[in-house]
Order: sequence, then C-alpha cells, then structure tokens
Amino acid sequence: MLRRFSVNFAVFSMFLDAFVVFFSLKLSADFRPFLNGFLNIAFVPTPVLVPPVLYLVFPLIWLVVFSSFAIYDGKKYLRVVDEFSALSLATLIASISSAGILYFSFRDVSRAHFLFFISLAYLLFLAWRVVVRLHFRFNKSWLNGRQRALIVGAGPLGKKVEKQIEKSNLENLSLVGFVDDFQKFTAEENLLGNQASIRTLAIEHQVSDVIIALPHSAYQQLGEIVQSLDDLPLRIWIALGFFDLALYRTRIEDFAGIPMLDLRASAIDDYQRLMKRGFDFVIGGALLLLSSPVMAIVSLLLIIDDGFPVLFRQKRVGENGKLFGMYKFRTMIKNAEQVQSQVATHDEQGNEIHKREGDPRVTHIGRILRRYSLDELPQFFNVVRGDMSLVGPRPEMPYLVEKYQPWQRKRFAVPPGLTGWWQVSGRSDKPMHLNTEDDLYYISNYSLWLDIQILMRTIWVVLIGKGAY
Repeated sequence: MLRRFSVNFAVFSMFLDAFVVFFSLKLSADFRPFLNGFLNIAFVPTPVLVPPVLYLVFPLIWLVVFSSFAIYDGKKYLRVVDEFSALSLATLIASISSAGILYFSFRDVSRAHFLFFISLAYLLFLAWRVVVRLHFRFNKSWLNGRQRALIVGAGPLGKKVEKQIEKSNLENLSLVGFVDDFQKFTAEENLLGNQASIRTLAIEHQVSDVIIALPHSAYQQLGEIVQSLDDLPLRIWIALGFFDLALYRTRIEDFAGIPMLDLRASAIDDYQRLMKRGFDFVIGGALLLLSSPVMAIVSLLLIIDDGFPVLFRQKRVGENGKLFGMYKFRTMIKNAEQVQSQVATHDEQGNEIHKREGDPRVTHIGRILRRYSLDELPQFFNVVRGDMSLVGPRPEMPYLVEKYQPWQRKRFAVPPGLTGWWQVSGRSDKPMHLNTEDDLYYISNYSLWLDIQILMRTIWVVLIGKGAY
C-alpha cells in the first residue's frame, strides 16, 4: 500500500506523470484528424504520425521540470491551491520547452495537435491528483503507519509539546504519554513511569517517536536515555545539543510546529532518497525480470539437490535499526542456524567471523551459488518492495548487531543494499569491523554516480568470484 508523503508514492507519481504525457501524446495524435476544418484548423493527412523519439523525450522533459519545481515533494504543497499553482507553472515551462524542441526538430507537428496534447495532459495531471487527494481524505487506511509519541519530561517544555501536538490536529500523530523522574504520577497527566522505564514503555506502546523535553538541569541524563533506545527502530527528537548522539547526521525538523533536532536523520537528503528509490525501482525491476529464468533454473536445481524449501527468509536489520525479512536461495543444510555456534570463528581481535571458507553447513549446489552470488538474486524482490536498495551497507543479522559498538550503528543511517563499497573492495575477506569502516566511507561520499560505479564493479567482482564462499 502506498502511503502519502512516502518515497514510494513520489516514485509512483513520477511514473504516472510520465505515462500521462505518453498517453496524451498518443491520444492527441489519434484525435487530431477530427479537428480538420474545425474553426479553420488546417487539414492534415491521416493517420497522424508522431516521431517515436518524442514519446521518450517529452516525458523526460516533464519529469525534469516537475522535479525542479518540487512537485513530487508532498510535504511542500500540503494545500491543494499551492500544489495546483505550482503544477500549472511547471506545465507552462514544460510546454514551452517542448515547443522549443519541436521548433528545432519536428516542425511538421501541427500547432492544433500540440495544443490539444498540452491541454489533455494538464487536465489529466489535475484529475489524478484530485482523485488521490480525495482518496487520502476519505480513506484512513493510510494512517496505519501512524506516529505514536512518548515525551520524556512532564515539565513546562513537555506540556508545551503536548499542546502543540493537540493543536496540530494531525490524524496520524497521537501522544502515548509522559515519563519523568521529577513529577508525581497522576492518571490525569498521563504519566506512565520514570525515565528508567522508557525502553519498556516504548516497546509496550509501540512508540515510533521519543521526544526529549527535559529542563537544562537534567541534560546530563540524555546520554543514558538515548543509549537505552539505541537498538529500537524509532526516531529520537531533542530540542538542544548532543550532536554526538546522532546515528549519523543531526537535522533540524519541524515536529508539530516545534523546531527540534532529529538524532536519527538520514545521511541522504529527500531529493537524493527520491532519486535513489526511483533508480532502484527501475533498474531493480528490470534486473528482476531478466533474472527470472535463472532463478527458475536455480530453484529446480535446489529441489533436486536438497528438496524444499528453495527460498530462505531471514530477519535482517535495515535502516534505522528496523527489522525486515531478506530473501535468499537456501544454500545451507536445513538446520543451519541451530548449529551456528558450533562453526563460528573469531579473528585475532575477538571479532566474530560469521562467513568463512569451507563452512560444513553449505550444500554442494549452495557452494556454487555463493561463489557467483546467485543466492542473492531473490533480493531483487526486497529492492522492488523498498526493503533494500541496490547499493548500500549489507543488512546485518540481529544477533551480530547486538554486539555492535556505538560507532558501528552509524551504518544504519541509509537503506541497506544488495551490494556495497566493501563488497567491491574486499567482499567477505574482511572482518565485520573493517566492513563497517567501508560502509561509513560510502555513507560519507554518497552519490547516485557512486551507486552506478559500485554496480559496475560488482559485475566484475561476481564474475571472478573473489571473496565469496
């Protein structure tokens, strides 16, 4: 299900707009002959042919112009009048740009055809946005991912946050209650417990946001509070300081009308995230289709070699510590996880090495699949779904994350990936703590071009099978 203001919805909007341009161009060509002679419109022979390249160029022009106007940033245009005003201006600019393309290339496209195309496209842009707004207005199922806030501090600042939350009247935001060491416990004030119980309360009430609203005299407790929540998939908001407690980057955000510091801000901005998600959806979807015959053959071989199940779904830790199910072809014996402790080894510094050459749990077919990374192919499903990205830090197993040092958790500041910087620079040859350093290098130097470079290098690394076992 698409949630409003999500990256997936923005990508969906881009694809729908591109289709609208394509469809309008085609329909206007089919309809153009009916305009012959109407209001002195010039006669054109039938059928009306549109140069095929325009079906590609025009959607690209619209997407570039719309992106430059931040049309796909839902939070920027909350009011319908603001969105439609920006949409109208962006359509005008895109129309002028398209007219310029025609002037210098295909001047035989009639003006009536072009104007009908522009009008139809604009009406369809407005129409689908009206339908979507009405859907989200009357269908509240998109609120299933609602925010549940727990406020640390029931003093004046905490009360102010409570009033702002109530004043904002946001349907997807609710207040769970307060925790405080200095206030008396009263049901009227919704005081749930003291600060020592934050972790328990956050799990019990499925809290999505913890807001720290403590007085200056209690700020020495911030470190303990943040660390107690370190491995929970929630966002931590604070009004002042403590940048060093951030997962990777601290960013000032607006929360219910109050400026706060988001200690779990992503290492990539909204525009980069949109481009990354769009790239993942297009390329990942194409690779999923292309690899389908290979996956069918691999599935058959696995059934012959060791029977069912073919796929292995394993819990992994993703962005911001959130758990998800990662798919792989099963390459080990059926009780592999139960005997993990019997085969685990450690390096000289005591760091656990969970993948090693000659692991007795790996099946004969599994060894071949691992050498050429064919066992990773089902993860294209995770990429298309949005659980993973094509490039990013590899999603780690929960029991290994429990042993992380605080600095290693910074690798969760971006979406996990099917491949990453450490895979193309060393793959499984390096122990976990050195892999983390490579992941942090990727995060610090992120760009879409870096993702493309890593994907190209991954092809060669997979072909030679270096470090895969």
